[in-house]
Amino acid sequence: MSSTQSPPAPAAMHLVDYTNPEAVKQVPTRNGFGEGLIEAGRRDPAVIAICADLAESTRMEPFKNAFPDRYIEIGVAEQMLVAMAAGLAAAGKIPFIASYAMFNPGRSWEQVRTTMALNQTNVKIAGAHAGVSVGPDGATHQAIEDIAIMRVIPKMTVVVPCDAVQTKKATLAVAAAWGPTYLRFGRAESAVVTTDETPFELGVAQTLRAGTDVAIVACGILVYDALLAAEELAKDGIAARVVNNHTIRPMDEAAIVAAARDCGAVVTVEEHQVHGGMGSRVAEILAARHPVPIEFIGVHDRFGQSGSPHELIAEYAMDASSIAAAARRAVQRKAALRGSLL
Repeated sequence: MSSTQSPPAPAAMHLVDYTNPEAVKQVPTRNGFGEGLIEAGRRDPAVIAICADLAESTRMEPFKNAFPDRYIEIGVAEQMLVAMAAGLAAAGKIPFIASYAMFNPGRSWEQVRTTMALNQTNVKIAGAHAGVSVGPDGATHQAIEDIAIMRVIPKMTVVVPCDAVQTKKATLAVAAAWGPTYLRFGRAESAVVTTDETPFELGVAQTLRAGTDVAIVACGILVYDALLAAEELAKDGIAARVVNNHTIRPMDEAAIVAAARDCGAVVTVEEHQVHGGMGSRVAEILAARHPVPIEFIGVHDRFGQSGSPHELIAEYAMDASSIAAAARRAVQRKAALRGSLL
């Protein structure tokens, strides 16, 4: 699934006018999962859904109503959720298993590692309510370590789509692709910047905006903030490339290296701990293949807390102005490094 070709021109991405607030709809990414799951169920009778007592919250409810004989309610038993799904996958089913990401894969990680992944079962984990944008539920329900614990498992596909439209496409794509998968999405309303015409392929990063001064590599709902940051930087004469790095594993190494080579500085953006997350993987790739100055946007060694989604995104310095500030630092470090080499 890794890309070896140059990324398509940003114009081919068919984005909405994200600079116009009236053109940008606010829809939870979990809605895209619900729509994608029911469509996947129509396409393939092997698709089943199993939930840990959160069908409405995770948006499995429409699938439950449409296919009651293919839906299982297991109650608050996340470890058993994974074990049952692994068994059903071994029998030829394609189980989607859903709960809050804090509990699945958070509470069920050993079962995910041993029962599901070690045995290479075709189970799809749907981690809902991820990130601090869960909001008032607070630290106990805010999964900000889930990318790290999932991307370390061998052969595990990890996908973090940027909006509700892309979450639907990602759900359909992981249903059609064989193998253990983690699909991450959120609860809060968030900006929809892609359209039905925007292409999507697992493992292929998307260049949403051209630029050669700094590359902003983002995933999840913060892709929108990355685009707004690029607009802010343009006013300073800084041309920022924005890459939607929706597949954390397997990551599109060719696109990451190309962004670093063309821009000379990188900012990674994720609603997750900076330790071990998407940005860490970007750093691993660039350390080996094309080292450049990197700045990391995300949660820096803190737990979550209660607040509104927007308050928390700002509190943890993950908003557009914070991304722009990080990009300026990266550009300054690039200039200083080049000056020291003269």
